[in-house]
Amino acid sequence: MADTYKGACFCGAVEFEVTGAPAVAGYCHCTDCRVWAAAPINAFSLWAPDSVKITKGADNIATYNKTENSYRKFCKTCGGHLMTDHPGMKLVDVYASVLPDFPHKPTLHVFYASKMVSVKDGLPKFKDLPGDFGGSNEMLPD
Repeated sequence: MADTYKGACFCGAVEFEVTGAPAVAGYCHCTDCRVWAAAPINAFSLWAPDSVKITKGADNIATYNKTENSYRKFCKTCGGHLMTDHPGMKLVDVYASVLPDFPHKPTLHVFYASKMVSVKDGLPKFKDLPGDFGGSNEMLPD
């Protein structure tokens, strides 16, 4: 039986769950994620869309898309961030920090060329994205 992890927005008006395992988990350093999260690094977990289910407050979810690559979802009541649909990748980024019991096990850093802080953790550091996700596949030093 697949593991299920529950998450919610900041105020609890929206609840959701993810089931199974993410396609990949890591850290994003792109400017959009940093500004959206108001943090130097965004911990992400990418899931197949059918693994993500809204269980409460679907009508309370708003969407903002600065680009066609990312549709960022947030709670209309508290503004709490929930997830980002990435239609080109056919994956949903559920922010690791909104899944309190999810054992976030990052395997890479993306958009490391845009970093605000250096992270020396031995994980691969991609200049932008891995080739499988439409990036240059170019690596940067730890």
